Amino acid sequence: MNLLRAHLAQLPPYKPVEPYEVLARRLGRRPEDLVKLDANENPYGPLPQVREALARLDYPHIYPDPASRTLREALAETYGLPLEHFFVGAGADELLELIVRVLLEPGDVLVDVPPTFGMYAFLARVYAARVVEVPRNPDFSIRLEALLDAVRTYRPKVIFLASPNNPNGWPVAREVVEALLEEPLVVVVDEAYIEFTDDGGPLGEGNSLLTRVPHRENLVVLRTFSKAAGLAGLRVGYGAFPLWLAEAMWKVKQPYNVSVAAQVAARVTLQHRQDLIPVVERLRAERQRLLLELPRLPYLEVYPSQANFVLARVTQGSAEALRDYLAREHGILVRYFKQPGLRQHLRISAGRPEDTDRLLEALHQWQPA
Repeated sequence: MNLLRAHLAQLPPYKPVEPYEVLARRLGRRPEDLVKLDANENPYGPLPQVREALARLDYPHIYPDPASRTLREALAETYGLPLEHFFVGAGADELLELIVRVLLEPGDVLVDVPPTFGMYAFLARVYAARVVEVPRNPDFSIRLEALLDAVRTYRPKVIFLASPNNPNGWPVAREVVEALLEEPLVVVVDEAYIEFTDDGGPLGEGNSLLTRVPHRENLVVLRTFSKAAGLAGLRVGYGAFPLWLAEAMWKVKQPYNVSVAAQVAARVTLQHRQDLIPVVERLRAERQRLLLELPRLPYLEVYPSQANFVLARVTQGSAEALRDYLAREHGILVRYFKQPGLRQHLRISAGRPEDTDRLLEALHQWQPA
Protein backbone atom coordinates (compact mmCIF):
# COMPACT_ATOMS: atom_id res chain seq x y z
CA MET A 1 0.00 0.00 0.00
CA ASN A 2 1.36 3.42 -0.93
CA LEU A 3 -0.66 6.31 0.41
CA LEU A 4 2.15 8.85 0.56
CA ARG A 5 1.86 12.22 -1.07
CA ALA A 6 3.33 11.66 -4.52
CA HIS A 7 6.06 14.30 -4.39
CA LEU A 8 7.55 12.82 -1.20
CA ALA A 9 8.55 9.59 -2.95
CA GLN A 10 11.38 11.41 -4.75
CA LEU A 11 12.36 13.71 -1.88
CA PRO A 12 15.81 12.93 -0.45
CA PRO A 13 15.95 13.24 3.35
CA TYR A 14 17.81 16.07 5.02
CA LYS A 15 21.07 14.78 6.47
CA PRO A 16 21.85 16.34 9.86
CA VAL A 17 25.09 15.89 11.77
CA GLU A 18 25.01 12.74 13.86
CA PRO A 19 25.29 12.92 17.68
CA TYR A 20 28.38 12.33 19.78
CA GLU A 21 27.37 8.89 20.98
CA VAL A 22 26.72 7.48 17.50
CA LEU A 23 29.94 8.88 16.06
CA ALA A 24 32.01 7.79 19.05
CA ARG A 25 30.69 4.23 18.80
CA ARG A 26 31.46 4.14 15.09
CA LEU A 27 35.00 5.37 15.67
CA GLY A 28 35.62 3.14 18.69
CA ARG A 29 36.27 6.13 20.95
CA ARG A 30 34.73 7.61 24.06
CA PRO A 31 32.51 10.65 23.36
CA GLU A 32 34.68 12.84 25.58
CA ASP A 33 37.72 11.97 23.43
CA LEU A 34 36.20 13.48 20.30
CA VAL A 35 36.89 17.00 19.05
CA LYS A 36 33.55 18.00 17.59
CA LEU A 37 34.02 20.75 15.00
CA ASP A 38 31.34 19.69 12.54
CA ALA A 39 28.10 21.43 13.64
CA ASN A 40 29.06 24.99 14.68
CA GLU A 41 28.09 24.30 18.29
CA ASN A 42 29.45 26.31 21.20
CA PRO A 43 31.89 23.94 22.98
CA TYR A 44 31.63 25.96 26.21
CA GLY A 45 27.94 25.17 26.53
CA PRO A 46 25.36 27.24 28.43
CA LEU A 47 26.21 29.95 30.94
CA PRO A 48 26.63 28.71 34.54
CA GLN A 49 23.48 30.62 35.53
CA VAL A 50 21.55 28.63 32.92
CA ARG A 51 22.83 25.32 34.23
CA GLU A 52 21.78 26.33 37.74
CA ALA A 53 18.31 27.36 36.58
CA LEU A 54 17.83 24.07 34.73
CA ALA A 55 18.85 22.10 37.83
CA ARG A 56 16.06 23.67 39.86
CA LEU A 57 13.17 23.69 37.38
CA ASP A 58 9.95 24.09 39.32
CA TYR A 59 7.38 22.76 36.87
CA PRO A 60 8.88 20.25 34.42
CA HIS A 61 5.74 18.14 34.84
CA ILE A 62 3.46 20.94 33.59
CA TYR A 63 2.97 21.78 29.91
CA PRO A 64 4.85 24.93 28.89
CA ASP A 65 3.18 28.23 28.11
CA PRO A 66 2.10 27.80 24.46
CA ALA A 67 2.69 31.51 23.83
CA SER A 68 6.15 31.57 25.49
CA ARG A 69 5.02 34.83 27.11
CA THR A 70 7.78 35.38 29.67
CA LEU A 71 10.47 34.62 27.10
CA ARG A 72 8.87 36.89 24.52
CA GLU A 73 8.58 39.63 27.14
CA ALA A 74 12.29 39.25 27.84
CA LEU A 75 13.04 39.50 24.11
CA ALA A 76 10.86 42.60 23.79
CA GLU A 77 12.68 44.23 26.72
CA THR A 78 16.10 43.24 25.39
CA TYR A 79 15.58 44.61 21.89
CA GLY A 80 13.06 47.39 22.55
CA LEU A 81 10.44 46.04 20.15
CA PRO A 82 6.74 45.44 20.79
CA LEU A 83 6.03 41.99 22.18
CA GLU A 84 3.65 41.15 19.32
CA HIS A 85 6.49 41.04 16.80
CA PHE A 86 8.31 38.17 18.55
CA PHE A 87 7.70 34.50 17.84
CA VAL A 88 9.56 31.64 19.55
CA GLY A 89 10.15 28.18 18.14
CA ALA A 90 11.81 24.86 18.85
CA GLY A 91 14.96 26.11 17.20
CA ALA A 92 14.97 28.53 14.29
CA ASP A 93 14.30 25.47 12.11
CA GLU A 94 10.72 25.35 13.38
CA LEU A 95 10.26 29.01 12.48
CA LEU A 96 11.57 28.32 8.97
CA GLU A 97 9.07 25.50 8.63
CA LEU A 98 6.18 27.64 9.87
CA ILE A 99 7.04 30.40 7.40
CA VAL A 100 6.99 27.92 4.54
CA ARG A 101 3.79 26.34 5.85
CA VAL A 102 1.81 29.58 5.86
CA LEU A 103 3.24 31.11 2.68
CA LEU A 104 3.88 28.42 0.08
CA GLU A 105 1.18 26.55 -1.82
CA PRO A 106 2.14 23.44 -3.82
CA GLY A 107 3.71 24.69 -7.03
CA ASP A 108 4.76 28.07 -5.60
CA VAL A 109 8.37 29.05 -6.20
CA LEU A 110 11.18 29.55 -3.72
CA VAL A 111 14.31 31.20 -5.13
CA ASP A 112 17.40 29.81 -3.42
CA VAL A 113 20.99 31.11 -3.53
CA PRO A 114 23.23 28.07 -3.06
CA PRO A 115 25.56 27.21 -1.53
CA THR A 116 23.65 28.11 1.64
CA PHE A 117 21.81 26.44 4.51
CA GLY A 118 20.17 23.37 3.02
CA MET A 119 16.99 23.58 5.11
CA TYR A 120 15.62 26.42 2.99
CA ALA A 121 15.28 24.39 -0.20
CA PHE A 122 14.51 21.18 1.71
CA LEU A 123 11.48 22.68 3.44
CA ALA A 124 10.17 24.15 0.21
CA ARG A 125 10.32 20.72 -1.40
CA VAL A 126 8.58 19.11 1.60
CA TYR A 127 5.64 21.40 0.91
CA ALA A 128 5.72 20.64 -2.83
CA ALA A 129 7.03 24.07 -3.79
CA ARG A 130 9.36 24.53 -6.72
CA VAL A 131 12.96 25.59 -6.01
CA VAL A 132 14.67 27.89 -8.52
CA GLU A 133 18.39 28.23 -7.86
CA VAL A 134 20.53 31.30 -8.50
CA PRO A 135 24.03 30.01 -7.68
CA ARG A 136 26.47 32.35 -5.98
CA ASN A 137 29.73 33.65 -7.38
CA PRO A 138 32.89 31.57 -6.77
CA ASP A 139 33.63 33.77 -3.72
CA PHE A 140 30.10 32.99 -2.41
CA SER A 141 28.83 36.53 -2.94
CA ILE A 142 25.29 36.87 -4.31
CA ARG A 143 24.73 37.74 -7.97
CA LEU A 144 22.26 40.51 -7.28
CA GLU A 145 21.13 41.26 -10.83
CA ALA A 146 20.61 37.57 -11.58
CA LEU A 147 18.72 37.18 -8.30
CA LEU A 148 16.45 40.14 -9.05
CA ASP A 149 15.80 38.75 -12.54
CA ALA A 150 14.75 35.44 -11.01
CA VAL A 151 12.52 37.16 -8.45
CA ARG A 152 10.79 39.20 -11.15
CA THR A 153 10.45 36.21 -13.47
CA TYR A 154 9.25 33.54 -11.03
CA ARG A 155 7.58 35.80 -8.43
CA PRO A 156 8.44 33.85 -5.27
CA LYS A 157 6.60 34.68 -2.07
CA VAL A 158 9.65 34.32 0.16
CA ILE A 159 13.43 34.22 0.06
CA PHE A 160 15.80 33.08 2.82
CA LEU A 161 19.18 34.74 3.27
CA ALA A 162 21.61 33.48 5.91
CA SER A 163 23.76 36.34 7.19
CA PRO A 164 26.49 35.34 7.89
CA ASN A 165 25.97 32.66 5.30
CA ASN A 166 26.39 29.00 6.12
CA PRO A 167 28.77 27.45 5.00
CA ASN A 168 31.19 30.25 4.07
CA GLY A 169 30.61 32.55 7.03
CA TRP A 170 30.31 35.95 5.34
CA PRO A 171 27.39 38.36 5.87
CA VAL A 172 25.02 39.17 3.03
CA ALA A 173 25.78 42.56 1.53
CA ARG A 174 23.31 45.15 2.83
CA GLU A 175 22.48 46.32 -0.69
CA VAL A 176 21.22 42.83 -1.51
CA VAL A 177 18.73 42.91 1.36
CA GLU A 178 17.65 46.46 0.56
CA ALA A 179 17.06 45.65 -3.11
CA LEU A 180 15.00 42.57 -2.27
CA LEU A 181 12.88 44.46 0.26
CA GLU A 182 11.65 46.61 -2.62
CA GLU A 183 10.20 43.53 -4.32
CA PRO A 184 6.78 41.99 -3.51
CA LEU A 185 8.06 39.08 -1.39
CA VAL A 186 8.97 38.28 2.20
CA VAL A 187 12.70 38.59 2.89
CA VAL A 188 13.81 36.33 5.75
CA VAL A 189 17.27 37.18 7.09
CA ASP A 190 18.61 34.27 9.14
CA GLU A 191 21.06 35.73 11.67
CA ALA A 192 22.02 32.52 13.44
CA TYR A 193 25.69 33.58 13.57
CA ILE A 194 25.32 37.36 13.94
CA GLU A 195 26.94 37.43 17.41
CA PHE A 196 30.27 36.38 15.91
CA THR A 197 30.59 39.27 13.44
CA ASP A 198 33.44 41.57 14.39
CA ASP A 199 32.21 45.05 13.55
CA GLY A 200 28.82 45.03 15.26
CA GLY A 201 29.83 45.44 18.89
CA PRO A 202 30.64 42.89 21.61
CA LEU A 203 27.90 40.50 20.45
CA GLY A 204 27.83 41.52 16.80
CA GLU A 205 24.31 42.82 17.07
CA GLY A 206 25.13 46.22 15.64
CA ASN A 207 24.97 44.39 12.32
CA SER A 208 21.50 42.99 12.96
CA LEU A 209 18.38 43.99 11.05
CA LEU A 210 16.06 42.86 13.84
CA THR A 211 15.01 46.33 15.02
CA ARG A 212 13.92 47.25 11.48
CA VAL A 213 11.18 44.63 11.36
CA PRO A 214 8.36 46.85 12.72
CA HIS A 215 9.09 49.33 9.93
CA ARG A 216 8.97 46.86 7.03
CA GLU A 217 5.95 44.74 6.15
CA ASN A 218 8.07 42.17 4.30
CA LEU A 219 11.10 41.71 6.58
CA VAL A 220 11.61 38.78 8.97
CA VAL A 221 14.75 38.36 11.07
CA LEU A 222 15.51 35.02 12.72
CA ARG A 223 17.90 34.40 15.60
CA THR A 224 18.85 31.39 17.70
CA PHE A 225 20.10 30.42 21.14
CA SER A 226 21.89 27.40 19.63
CA LYS A 227 25.19 29.04 18.70
CA ALA A 228 26.57 31.83 20.90
CA ALA A 229 24.32 30.88 23.84
CA GLY A 230 25.26 27.19 23.72
CA LEU A 231 21.70 25.84 23.83
CA ALA A 232 21.70 23.74 20.64
CA GLY A 233 20.52 20.66 22.50
CA LEU A 234 17.52 22.44 24.00
CA ARG A 235 16.17 23.70 20.64
CA VAL A 236 15.05 27.29 21.05
CA GLY A 237 15.08 30.04 18.46
CA TYR A 238 13.21 33.26 17.91
CA GLY A 239 12.40 35.83 15.33
CA ALA A 240 10.89 39.25 14.74
CA PHE A 241 7.97 39.15 12.30
CA PRO A 242 5.55 41.56 10.66
CA LEU A 243 2.29 41.32 12.57
CA TRP A 244 0.28 39.94 9.63
CA LEU A 245 2.68 37.00 9.28
CA ALA A 246 2.98 36.34 13.01
CA GLU A 247 -0.81 36.17 13.24
CA ALA A 248 -0.93 33.44 10.59
CA MET A 249 1.84 31.46 12.26
CA TRP A 250 0.05 31.49 15.62
CA LYS A 251 -2.85 29.72 13.91
CA VAL A 252 -0.82 26.74 12.69
CA LYS A 253 1.96 26.14 15.22
CA GLN A 254 1.95 23.19 17.61
CA PRO A 255 0.51 24.30 20.98
CA TYR A 256 3.44 23.36 23.25
CA ASN A 257 6.29 23.78 20.82
CA VAL A 258 8.99 25.18 23.15
CA SER A 259 9.73 23.14 26.26
CA VAL A 260 9.75 24.45 29.82
CA ALA A 261 13.51 23.86 30.02
CA ALA A 262 14.20 25.68 26.75
CA GLN A 263 12.11 28.69 27.74
CA VAL A 264 13.84 28.97 31.12
CA ALA A 265 17.30 28.55 29.62
CA ALA A 266 16.69 31.19 26.97
CA ARG A 267 15.21 33.67 29.44
CA VAL A 268 18.13 33.29 31.87
CA THR A 269 20.56 33.69 28.95
CA LEU A 270 18.95 37.02 28.10
CA GLN A 271 19.19 38.13 31.73
CA HIS A 272 22.93 37.42 31.73
CA ARG A 273 23.72 38.05 28.07
CA GLN A 274 26.70 40.26 28.90
CA ASP A 275 28.37 37.12 30.25
CA LEU A 276 28.31 35.74 26.71
CA ILE A 277 30.79 38.39 25.57
CA PRO A 278 33.98 36.62 26.78
CA VAL A 279 32.72 33.33 25.32
CA VAL A 280 32.10 34.94 21.94
CA GLU A 281 35.51 36.62 22.10
CA ARG A 282 37.21 33.28 22.71
CA LEU A 283 35.45 31.71 19.74
CA ARG A 284 36.26 34.69 17.53
CA ALA A 285 39.91 34.33 18.56
CA GLU A 286 39.95 30.66 17.55
CA ARG A 287 38.25 31.49 14.25
CA GLN A 288 40.95 34.09 13.57
CA ARG A 289 43.58 31.53 14.48
CA LEU A 290 42.10 29.11 11.92
CA LEU A 291 42.02 31.87 9.31
CA LEU A 292 45.70 32.54 9.97
CA GLU A 293 47.03 28.99 10.32
CA LEU A 294 45.03 26.95 7.80
CA PRO A 295 46.26 28.85 4.69
CA ARG A 296 49.83 27.92 5.68
CA LEU A 297 49.02 24.34 4.78
CA PRO A 298 49.83 23.85 1.07
CA TYR A 299 46.67 21.84 0.38
CA LEU A 300 44.05 24.25 1.81
CA GLU A 301 42.46 27.41 0.45
CA VAL A 302 40.48 29.26 3.14
CA TYR A 303 37.65 31.75 2.72
CA PRO A 304 37.08 34.83 4.92
CA SER A 305 34.57 34.27 7.72
CA GLN A 306 32.62 36.31 10.25
CA ALA A 307 30.92 33.32 11.85
CA ASN A 308 32.13 30.70 14.35
CA PHE A 309 33.48 28.50 11.56
CA VAL A 310 35.66 28.65 8.48
CA LEU A 311 35.27 27.04 5.07
CA ALA A 312 38.30 25.54 3.35
CA ARG A 313 38.76 24.08 -0.11
CA VAL A 314 41.05 21.06 -0.32
CA THR A 315 43.29 21.71 -3.34
CA GLN A 316 45.43 18.57 -3.09
CA GLY A 317 44.06 15.14 -2.39
CA SER A 318 40.48 14.35 -1.47
CA ALA A 319 38.40 16.39 0.97
CA GLU A 320 36.46 13.26 1.87
CA ALA A 321 39.68 11.40 2.58
CA LEU A 322 40.88 14.26 4.79
CA ARG A 323 37.57 14.25 6.69
CA ASP A 324 37.86 10.49 7.23
CA TYR A 325 41.52 10.72 8.27
CA LEU A 326 40.78 13.36 10.90
CA ALA A 327 37.93 11.30 12.34
CA ARG A 328 39.56 7.88 12.19
CA GLU A 329 43.11 8.73 13.23
CA HIS A 330 42.55 11.69 15.55
CA GLY A 331 38.91 11.70 16.65
CA ILE A 332 38.37 15.13 15.08
CA LEU A 333 35.02 15.72 13.39
CA VAL A 334 34.64 18.30 10.61
CA ARG A 335 31.86 18.83 8.04
CA TYR A 336 32.40 17.52 4.51
CA PHE A 337 30.43 18.78 1.52
CA LYS A 338 30.00 17.24 -1.90
CA GLN A 339 27.05 19.08 -3.42
CA PRO A 340 27.53 21.45 -6.39
CA GLY A 341 29.47 24.55 -5.47
CA LEU A 342 31.01 22.85 -2.42
CA ARG A 343 32.80 19.81 -3.76
CA GLN A 344 36.22 19.40 -2.15
CA HIS A 345 35.25 21.67 0.75
CA LEU A 346 35.38 21.21 4.52
CA ARG A 347 33.71 23.43 7.12
CA ILE A 348 35.53 23.61 10.45
CA SER A 349 33.89 25.06 13.56
CA ALA A 350 35.82 27.23 15.98
CA GLY A 351 36.46 25.33 19.19
CA ARG A 352 38.53 25.74 22.34
CA PRO A 353 42.26 26.53 22.05
CA GLU A 354 43.13 22.90 22.80
CA ASP A 355 40.76 21.79 20.02
CA THR A 356 42.56 24.04 17.55
CA ASP A 357 45.92 22.71 18.76
CA ARG A 358 44.83 19.13 18.14
CA LEU A 359 43.35 19.97 14.74
CA LEU A 360 46.45 21.80 13.50
CA GLU A 361 48.75 19.02 14.69
CA ALA A 362 46.68 16.46 12.79
CA LEU A 363 46.50 18.58 9.64
CA HIS A 364 50.27 19.03 9.59
CA GLN A 365 50.66 15.25 9.68
CA TRP A 366 48.34 14.56 6.74
CA GLN A 367 49.90 13.64 3.42
CA PRO A 368 47.57 14.24 0.44
CA ALA A 369 47.44 11.26 -1.90
